[in-house]
Amino acid sequence: MTKKRVAYFYDPEVGNYHYGPGHPMKPHRLSVTHSLVLNYDLHQAMSVYRPSPASSQDITKWHDEDYIKFLQKVSPLNAPNFNRHLNRFNVGNDCPIFDGMFEFCARYTGASLEAARRLGAGEHEVAINWSGGLHHAKRSEASGFCFVNDIVLAINELLKTFARVLYIDIDIHHGDGVQEAFYLTDRVMTLSFHKYGQNFFPGTGDLFEIGSGPGKFYSVNVPLREGIDDENYQYIFLPVLRSVMTHYQPSVIVLQSGADSLAGDRLGSFSLSLRGHGRCVEAVRDLGLPLLVLGGGGYTVRNVARAWTHETAVLTRSELSPTVPDNEYLEYFAPHFDLLPELPSNFSNGNTREYLDSLVKQVQDMLKLTEHAPSVQMFETDRDNKETDAALKYSRIEVDDDMVI
Repeated sequence: MTKKRVAYFYDPEVGNYHYGPGHPMKPHRLSVTHSLVLNYDLHQAMSVYRPSPASSQDITKWHDEDYIKFLQKVSPLNAPNFNRHLNRFNVGNDCPIFDGMFEFCARYTGASLEAARRLGAGEHEVAINWSGGLHHAKRSEASGFCFVNDIVLAINELLKTFARVLYIDIDIHHGDGVQEAFYLTDRVMTLSFHKYGQNFFPGTGDLFEIGSGPGKFYSVNVPLREGIDDENYQYIFLPVLRSVMTHYQPSVIVLQSGADSLAGDRLGSFSLSLRGHGRCVEAVRDLGLPLLVLGGGGYTVRNVARAWTHETAVLTRSELSPTVPDNEYLEYFAPHFDLLPELPSNFSNGNTREYLDSLVKQVQDMLKLTEHAPSVQMFETDRDNKETDAALKYSRIEVDDDMVI
């Protein structure tokens, strides 16, 4: 079988978990997205894998062992026995205890780790895991609906093979957990475009959070105001991306494509269209580097599914019908059943051209202070060694045309 350029990772159980009544995070969005991907026949353009869940040993390569043991043990029934741990690990409220919590984390993290390993082995040029991208989790605490930071773990996996990793985040919220993890290193540059303000979660992501020590100038933040639209987002996204590529020269890219930056999101206040969001993915695709694409935020389920299906097509260079095909969640897309409808926004654009020009200039001036090559010494990696072969023995999903996993 010919190796396909794009690999797609999906665990059929990952959409079955539930954060609880009224909680905005809906893992079910992954099932809806996957159904659209299949019914558009996009699986035919990709190698589709069913990943194995990550083990606690995989996860504690970065996360604190006591924290992960807590996630494994706690449940809605025994939560009162762990009262003293709840504040310590920031669990409860935004990050609720729910049935199968650790198993959910293990599934989305396992997919990101396998995707990173296959990119490192040179098996594919692009790897997609829409269930990943949970960028707020810290080493020993939950945050912002995120318990395990699959992004950090996947980047650490990529660093075994690649000299420099560029992390790009287009979620409306700042990628604080990833920035914090790599704040002291020049081997990872974090680039986050997000809404910034004291009253907007997580409250970090100021332009002057630039890294420290060997990582100074390798944390790049683009703090935006509410209501930014396609034209203005591209106005700042493209020149900043070009400057980062010129000065940092990464070996591989990780893109967190959070869909809460879309207009009409339940928790967001940007005004991006589905096409505008997808243009960011297209711009990163066209850089031609190995690319890991992850999900993230997104709290209006029908539009999350639309966005990530459209972006799967962008990554596979596929053309899609403008009308959503018949699928088991068809009612989600009523009444017009358009794949890329106009999304109404209740926010006016607060980003003037003067403000955006100032951001671009300050970012570009900072990037001039970086060096092309990090200080780390790199060695040749034998991609054919037995250890790598053993690590990549994952199950392959063979998908029939009418199969819904």
